[in-house]
Amino acid sequence: MAGSRSEAPVVIAVAITGSVPRKTDNPAVPVTVPEQIESTHRAFEAGATLCHIHVRNDDESPSSDPDKFAAVQEGLRRHCPGMIVQFSTGGRGRDPAARGLSLKHRPDMASLSTGSVNFPTIVYENPASLVSDLASQMKQYGVRPEIEIFDLSHLHGAKRLVEAGLIDARPHVQFVMGVQNAMPAEEHLLDILLAETRRILPQATWTAAGIGRNQAIVMDWALARGADAVRTGLEDNIRVTKDRLAASNAELVGLAAEAVARHGRRVATPAEARAALGLA
Repeated sequence: MAGSRSEAPVVIAVAITGSVPRKTDNPAVPVTVPEQIESTHRAFEAGATLCHIHVRNDDESPSSDPDKFAAVQEGLRRHCPGMIVQFSTGGRGRDPAARGLSLKHRPDMASLSTGSVNFPTIVYENPASLVSDLASQMKQYGVRPEIEIFDLSHLHGAKRLVEAGLIDARPHVQFVMGVQNAMPAEEHLLDILLAETRRILPQATWTAAGIGRNQAIVMDWALARGADAVRTGLEDNIRVTKDRLAASNAELVGLAAEAVARHGRRVATPAEARAALGLA
């Protein structure tokens, strides 16, 4: 993991829906399978090469339905050739026993949180037994994990998975900053996380996600430090400015591409994104 990578392309990840924002918050949030495919297709054309997917029930509540995950994946593989498909195994509103059900459909990647953390109104529970079980399923199905880091200790949770042989020594990690009651979006904290990652997971690739109004500034911090990827999308942030809602995931991807260019780098192609993150 390099400290300065001015020549390296940047993967733009788009988190299209999430489990919290509703269409009543921003009508651009895609909820149904066709909406998700169309929104992602436009984001792909704007430069996104990784799509992070949650699915919803008809009432917009979070869903664990593996068939819905499969339907979105099928549409993306048809309309967004080469795009990295990443399923969420997150737990907000989902039965822990159902969080890995979609992995049998063998997405390219899946999110994997390696520890519990306080969220705005709940405790996001990730006990060690569940983390190991999800990691084992990902290994079984050939799914590459993205390690979600909400706290410094979660890096050591990832290291334990490496030592147990459940993930390889080159994980892709994402620092999540700005969730209420969790890790604040403060620049010096990113430096601490990066230093510890380089110490205990020296081969890791990395990105950082800023939640809400923190999205743009965290992206800039990450790019200034040579991140392999940046993350944007309506899951994390439904506004372009305080007074204007984002029109689409594609608009947010376009802003991310502009940030990449400001830092003297370029947006990765699908093939470059796969190579950067260790995918075929």
